[in-house]
Amino acid sequence: MSVPDYMQCAEDHQTVLVVVQPMGIVPEDQFFRIYKRISSVSQVSIRDSQRVLFIRYRHHYPPENNEWGDFQTHRKVVGLISVTSCNTAKEWPQTSDRFHGQKEVFGSTLYDSRLLVFGLQGEVAEQQRTDVAFYPSYDDCPDVEKRVEDFVESIFIVLESKRLDRATDKSGDKLQLLCVPFEKKDFVGLDTDSRHYKKRCQGRMRKHVGDLCLQAGMLQDALVHYHMAVELLRSVNDFLWLGAALEGLCSASVIFHYPGGTSGKSGARKPGVSSAADAGKRHRPGAQEVLIDPGALTTNAISADTSTEIGRAKNCLSQEDIIEKYKEAISNYGKYKSAGVIELEACIKAVRVLAIQKRAMEASEFLQNAVYINLGQLSEEEKIQRYSVLSELYELIGFHRKSAFFKRVAAMQCVAPTIPEPGWKACYKLLLETLPGYSLSLDPKDFSKGTHRGWAAVQLRLLHELVYASRRMGNPGLSVRHLSFLLQTMLDFLSDQEKKEVTQSLENYTSKCPGGMEVISLPDGLKLPPVPFTKLPIVSAASLKCHLASVKPVRSCFILFKKKTIFLSFKWLLQVKRHCFFLLFMLIINFQWVQGDVCEVQLMVYNPMPFELRVENMGLLTSGVDFESLPAALSLPAESGLYPVTLVGVPRTAGNITINGYHTSVFGVSSDCLLEGLVGVKSSGCMVEVVPSLPRLQLCTSLPRSAHLSSEDLSTSVSLQLFNGETQQLTITLENIGTEMLNTLELTSKTLSTKEKLFGEFLTWDLQDALSHLPLKSGQSVSIPVNISAKLDFSGQENLLHDLNDDGISVTGLPVSSPLRQVLKPRAENKPVGTDASKNEFNHVKTLEAVLTFKYSGGAGEVEGYYRELSLGVRVDVEPSVFFTRVSTLPATSTRQCHLLLDVFNSTEHELTLSAKNNQDLVLHASECQRYMHTHTHTHSLTQTPPSSVRCIAVCLAD
Repeated sequence: MSVPDYMQCAEDHQTVLVVVQPMGIVPEDQFFRIYKRISSVSQVSIRDSQRVLFIRYRHHYPPENNEWGDFQTHRKVVGLISVTSCNTAKEWPQTSDRFHGQKEVFGSTLYDSRLLVFGLQGEVAEQQRTDVAFYPSYDDCPDVEKRVEDFVESIFIVLESKRLDRATDKSGDKLQLLCVPFEKKDFVGLDTDSRHYKKRCQGRMRKHVGDLCLQAGMLQDALVHYHMAVELLRSVNDFLWLGAALEGLCSASVIFHYPGGTSGKSGARKPGVSSAADAGKRHRPGAQEVLIDPGALTTNAISADTSTEIGRAKNCLSQEDIIEKYKEAISNYGKYKSAGVIELEACIKAVRVLAIQKRAMEASEFLQNAVYINLGQLSEEEKIQRYSVLSELYELIGFHRKSAFFKRVAAMQCVAPTIPEPGWKACYKLLLETLPGYSLSLDPKDFSKGTHRGWAAVQLRLLHELVYASRRMGNPGLSVRHLSFLLQTMLDFLSDQEKKEVTQSLENYTSKCPGGMEVISLPDGLKLPPVPFTKLPIVSAASLKCHLASVKPVRSCFILFKKKTIFLSFKWLLQVKRHCFFLLFMLIINFQWVQGDVCEVQLMVYNPMPFELRVENMGLLTSGVDFESLPAALSLPAESGLYPVTLVGVPRTAGNITINGYHTSVFGVSSDCLLEGLVGVKSSGCMVEVVPSLPRLQLCTSLPRSAHLSSEDLSTSVSLQLFNGETQQLTITLENIGTEMLNTLELTSKTLSTKEKLFGEFLTWDLQDALSHLPLKSGQSVSIPVNISAKLDFSGQENLLHDLNDDGISVTGLPVSSPLRQVLKPRAENKPVGTDASKNEFNHVKTLEAVLTFKYSGGAGEVEGYYRELSLGVRVDVEPSVFFTRVSTLPATSTRQCHLLLDVFNSTEHELTLSAKNNQDLVLHASECQRYMHTHTHTHSLTQTPPSSVRCIAVCLAD
């Protein structure tokens, strides 16, 4: 016996074997459809009896295994069902002859046979025959199952008669010696009259009758016969048959303890009537094996009456004893080289029992023994089957990694060099089945949930084998998917050289079949999820960038706090988790994008590869409003460290937009990387409100740009220098560079906090001319003149002023040149006014800063109450011009008049002309001080003019 049945289980000892075979030309699908219907009749309750007959069907059975039918009767083919197609009556004689020829193959053991003929109609088909059934077609055969049940009942009749014949055999000294095929030559010339020989014959026959009783549904009778056989065979050291008797005893006990079977197939067996009736007789574990009345065993024959044994014996083995007897049986089988198949199948049966008992370690010992059983020269197909079954059994007892090992060995056996046509599809399928045993999943999400599980080196080897097998199958898409998975999940375990080799292989595959994000469906129903490259490059942070202050949308307070708007905003916010409420509130209300404007998201990325990484087609993944992503390409140096990357896009409609992630193309593989799948990013998405479109202005000035004011967020800034009292015009040009028309424009100014005393308006303008050009279309511009006037108080140089208390004159503060009302130091007569020391006293520069804010709106955003602000910073450095260093009076001829004497000092580097009404002009050179007399009756205007320009300073004197 050289072909093992790897599906054997202990309850198979209770079954009768029926072979179902096609005959002639029968379509394969039709045959297996009929075979499935036939095999559905797996047990039949015998009429007028409480017994059940179990049937085991096979569509292929080696004839040499049938020769072991006397050793174990469940291996004997007792029934044959042939399925054939016959379309005409002329073909019938040939079909009948074939059927008889097929019966001759198993003729020595067959109890009964049936022939199912499909397609034949007419006189031949109308003949009434018990062994032949005619059907018009494969679809029109309603009573197949009923015919099979009748066929099984006929087998039972023959089985029962044989059991009775064997049990009541009174042949005396002529008792037959049952043999296995390899024993026949060993018994030639033995003394058949010896007591030893007769006991051998009795023990083997007892064992054989036990097999027949077990098949016939007489469990207790079988147990008694097995016990007797064990005692007889052990006494004569008939180890092979002793092993069979022990195995039969174990099988009967397993059937008693586990009526549902041990095969692991749900619904495979239903508890028989006899088993249910015997359930109450189950004895406690560890009970005595058997108590046999010696008088029940005759010297030369088998006692026909076993009732005394049944009444006295505690026949069934306990669950612990079952395993011990299996070990003894297997040990006995191991003494015979030709019994390797029997030994292997016994190990498999014991493992299935131990799996039910949840005794995994003991089961592994049986399996380890099965691995080393030598079955001689096995075909490649038999090797694959052997390793596959070992894998399933290890899986059954919970040894997942061991199971994966043998399944991988089976996969490699499918493509062994000795096979003319390697089965790469079968190899690939088996390799996929090994993944769970090595803690490997083809879903990349399972690798982002914490620490790595399993042996990375073994997993890498297995993934490489999957890549190679899929390539040999002619499926480059599968190769790309598995290689992408390897690179994404095993990157940390690859050496620098391996990273280069894997990426080169991936680029070679993707040149023929680019990788994408589609789900790959395999023929067996397995689906391979997409593999996004979230580690190429690695993103450690993601942040949304707010618009610049010059284009940031602002909502009118009146519109923002309308009841309708407040209701809608909070209705949406109530759907947000409580702990995120404040964050999202700020995100929606204070951080907004504008329809049609370029929006930015910044990622902090780094390249973990030991070579330059090129990333192409990198853009944003969004949901919500229509969004046009503007992809970018970048090249990251080897192990670059953190590197900022800005991704941009344009929202085309208004509403809420969610930034879900980004997409890339690396090594020819397109990836959609979601933020929720990134280890370094804690957000699963960022929601931003997109407001309706607004116009956009660009600001230009007649003065050059300067550095921004430190305390303000400005669009641009200008700076200039003025002498105190000087006025200069600044021309501001506003151009509409957006797509929406400008409908409204407002201009305001704010002077920044200063300690300087300012006289008059610092900035003045007339906006009417600009407003007359509205609405302003895209590409049009408008100019606004702004006058800048610098009038500050420079009277703080008190060390050069006279104390006028002696003269009784009160001096009031003037815009440019009046002393403060305070007690001053005595005049220093020895310090000329025109010296360098005194000159530096007047060179103090004061600064004025202000912000011009343009508030404008238009388009759909204006309807919703949104506007934009454009700010211009103005910085003016004001230098002093003239100082009145001494003021005194002289009486005039009229009491209504007086002569005012002024000592005027020119602190500039220019020549100045000082003039007043009805008086002569006074010319002052740079850093020169002169006395000027003025007859004072009314308020006069006084100006100074440098010779090279038209600069004027007005001075107002109080009465």
